[in-house]
Amino acid sequence: MAIAEKIQKYLEQSSWIRKMFEQGTQLKARHGAENVFDFSLGNPKLEPPARFKEVLVDVARASCTGYHSYMPNTGYLSVRKAVAGFLSREQGVALTADEVIMTCGAAGALNVILKTILEPGDEVIVSAPYFVEYGFYVDNHGGVLKTVPTESDFSLDVHAVRTAITPRTKAVLVNSPNNPSGQIYSEESLLQLGSLLTEESRRLHQTLYLICDEPYRRITFDGATVPSIFPCYAESIVATSYSKDLSVPGERIGFLAVNPQATHRKDLLAGMALANRILGFVNAPALMQRAIEFLQGVSVDATIYQKKRDLLCNGLSRCGYEFVKPRGAFYLFPKTPIPDDVAFVKALQEELILAVPGSGFGAPGYFRIAFCVDDNTIKGALPGFERVLKRI
Repeated sequence: MAIAEKIQKYLEQSSWIRKMFEQGTQLKARHGAENVFDFSLGNPKLEPPARFKEVLVDVARASCTGYHSYMPNTGYLSVRKAVAGFLSREQGVALTADEVIMTCGAAGALNVILKTILEPGDEVIVSAPYFVEYGFYVDNHGGVLKTVPTESDFSLDVHAVRTAITPRTKAVLVNSPNNPSGQIYSEESLLQLGSLLTEESRRLHQTLYLICDEPYRRITFDGATVPSIFPCYAESIVATSYSKDLSVPGERIGFLAVNPQATHRKDLLAGMALANRILGFVNAPALMQRAIEFLQGVSVDATIYQKKRDLLCNGLSRCGYEFVKPRGAFYLFPKTPIPDDVAFVKALQEELILAVPGSGFGAPGYFRIAFCVDDNTIKGALPGFERVLKRI
């Protein structure tokens, strides 16, 4: 075989999101892009804030000795100081630059974390529905992804997590606001999860980590806020990116932060600094780091996404679809009117509507709609959504 058997298998099971994106490209070539309603990929439609472009120009024009030299594995000190200062206010826990490592987006951060903490065969628990690539990230570093259900409204089911913990458990991975459900896990449930992990760590005589992936933290609706994870559990790690709040996913800039109260804080940070290098992520893009230093707290206007959410939800509700209204991110995760979510998504394709089956997120019987699109795409697709529902 020309390529590794595992990679061949991955190609056959390739990400539903990318698969739908590729099929969409074919449909657009055949019918014209303006006639295809593409909700498959969470690619932010909004332009970055004006401040981002101003800062980018300033840092690109700057010139001094060593401006483009190698940097520490963890990123520029001045950038990490700026991130730590903002994160301290956001998390309600005092952090220093030492607890922050700049990464190539949230994906880079998660891979660095998992490389550092996993032994072969270690289990990482995640609640379904979950971002499809978590399984690949965990497998990258010899781990095993173990899924548990959420409550009916996609909120965290702490009891389900409890029943899944074994001596091989190394971490619980949460994503809030969640992709694909848009649910925000409550502070009460996160405190319960923290208590559970404290209890189980003592029982098993090992440290169980809580990893929080939160690239949608600033995309929230109806006044909702995202609880901070650090006050909920000492052995916690945050992974995030600026892709969504600054609308710059192609720039691949993010960071990880270790709770300053973590028992093995120094070892964790040393291991992650090394992993950031040996995984080939050396380093988070320099120009983007320099820009981020001056963009803490800057974000796109989330109310624009809220209006798109309401336009979509109101339209699908009138058609008769069932769903939990998302409180954050920019995805809607309705139930499919038939058990076979893949067949239903194929039926949508007949109306030139591209969505992603819930099976790709560990939740068959649902489908994901990314509403970070033009309003005309939402309006134009609603008649097709209605026709498919009536036909099914």
